[in-house]
Amino acid sequence: MQPGDLDRVHALETELFPEDAWPRTMFDEELAHPTRRYWVITRDREVVAYAGMMCIPPVGDVQTIAVAAEHEGNGLGSALLRVLHEAAVDAGATEMMLEVRADNPRAQALYRRFGYRHIHTRAHYYGPGHDALIMRCELLPAGRDERSADGRTIHEHR
Repeated sequence: MQPGDLDRVHALETELFPEDAWPRTMFDEELAHPTRRYWVITRDREVVAYAGMMCIPPVGDVQTIAVAAEHEGNGLGSALLRVLHEAAVDAGATEMMLEVRADNPRAQALYRRFGYRHIHTRAHYYGPGHDALIMRCELLPAGRDERSADGRTIHEHR
């Protein structure tokens, strides 16, 4: 993710998370922070997915993963989660943590496929009546994710 992506990222953020959307300035701050890293997936120069993490070894933390509704089910969330895991391992992390809405079974299923386990529930984390599940997984060094050649690209900002 680069500063030039942020208007499109924020538009997607507000579309996908209307009640919980990060303000645009938060993305600026995240990109500038030395412990954060963010990526976007573009198709035809449009941002269709993005993800970010914080890493302070030995722990990485998934800050966000988002995929445009019309691109769900095509493996983009999995691809981004693999990238986050690889970057965390490269930075020295041995485990990854995240918060996910208790009422988001699709995201929970993705995380479980990657070895995440529910370790705690934070009541009202996303507002009254909207709990967060805290999930954790161990990170193991793995081979590099292969990118498809179908017009998707992953950009990194360091």
